[in-house]
Amino acid sequence: MLNRPSLVRRPRAGVRLRNAAAVLALAAALFTAGAVVLDPLGAPGLPDDFAAPSRTEGPGGSGSLEALRERARELPRDPSAWARLGMAHVERARVSADPANYAAAEDALRKSLALQPHGNYTAETGMGALAAARHDFPRALTWARAAVTSNAYSAPAHGVLADAYTQLGRYEEAFAAVQRMSDLRPDASSLARASYAWELRGDAPRARALMNRSLREGAGDAETVFARTHLASLAQDSGDHRRALREAEEGLRVAPRDPGLLEARARARAALGDTDGAVADYTAAIAIVPLPHFLIGLGELQEALGHREQAQTQYALLRAQQRLLRAGGSPPDVDDILFEADHGRPARAVAQCRTTLTSRPFLAVHDACAWALHQAGKDSEALHHADEALALGTRSALFHYHRAMIHRSLGNLPGARADLRRALGIDARFHPLHGPAARTALSRIDSNR
Repeated sequence: MLNRPSLVRRPRAGVRLRNAAAVLALAAALFTAGAVVLDPLGAPGLPDDFAAPSRTEGPGGSGSLEALRERARELPRDPSAWARLGMAHVERARVSADPANYAAAEDALRKSLALQPHGNYTAETGMGALAAARHDFPRALTWARAAVTSNAYSAPAHGVLADAYTQLGRYEEAFAAVQRMSDLRPDASSLARASYAWELRGDAPRARALMNRSLREGAGDAETVFARTHLASLAQDSGDHRRALREAEEGLRVAPRDPGLLEARARARAALGDTDGAVADYTAAIAIVPLPHFLIGLGELQEALGHREQAQTQYALLRAQQRLLRAGGSPPDVDDILFEADHGRPARAVAQCRTTLTSRPFLAVHDACAWALHQAGKDSEALHHADEALALGTRSALFHYHRAMIHRSLGNLPGARADLRRALGIDARFHPLHGPAARTALSRIDSNR
């Protein structure tokens, strides 16, 4: 094997995380000499048999969804044709937020597995991706392990494995899976996952460098849009709102109606004071696909502007959407929990978070649980989850704000002050409602020093 430049460096001893069993450490795993590791030199992908989707062709890669259906009809005994169709439906569900695509995906993937029950790593990887899309991460892990067993050299199988481990809070194993994926195929997909691994560790410059390399390595519009969306998010979450705006607008030149990029531009515009532009972008994104965080983002911006009735319209839409999802058996997501904690019944948010945490002990779920418990007056328990959310060193103004308010309720004013300063230092305009609340809380704590 040729020696290749590293993609990921081993963390310095001084920044290694504490015992992984205690704090779900991410990057303390040691890598063998000569391995490709996740370190900057420069989108989740499909299994090796699948071509990357393009914006012009639509999900599925080598053609539109209808073309893939036609291929499966023409070759009904071809397990690969059914696997490709199944994964295209998974991608369509992700883009459209229409859960009906999940049933179609599962039907196609199970047909593939019926035709080839053993060693069918493309369909096994597809089933893992489908389970992850449904937020059933234990099942995603089972399928990803099966795919890796069927083909240890499939980079996308290791990608789904990494995704499952990440959401299950098994960060060392997730990092190792991204490591292996990058060794096998250092492409846009593995580089994007590497970027996310370092983002979770709080290393924004390294995460940005890797996502920029993912952008350069991307083969089509879909990967460009994915990278630009996440570069905008990285900039926004670091308080660099002008860079976030530039990244979003660069992406929108490629895909003017991409809802994720419209939402990214809305957030940047809101932080820069262009609230009319932000409302327009949120509204446009919701008209394309009413994802929960779009509805919450617009609702909370309207609330911050004093437009109570407009805010309640968005919240009502979200509640109706939640009822449909719960009726379909979908577990509560982080957005659901935080929304219920802030705008509904905190006790219900606590119940939701306990349900979600059992199958998805990811750091964002710990943060949502911390906030729900705080809002419900259970601050001692809340503090444990707030610490878990920040155990990897993730740079999140919202996480630090949540922990600050928990510290304040517990009477730990030095701890509250430190977290408030950290939150506002990361991004003084991190949230239309909580950002001003953080500044007020810090001012009051400092005035009582």
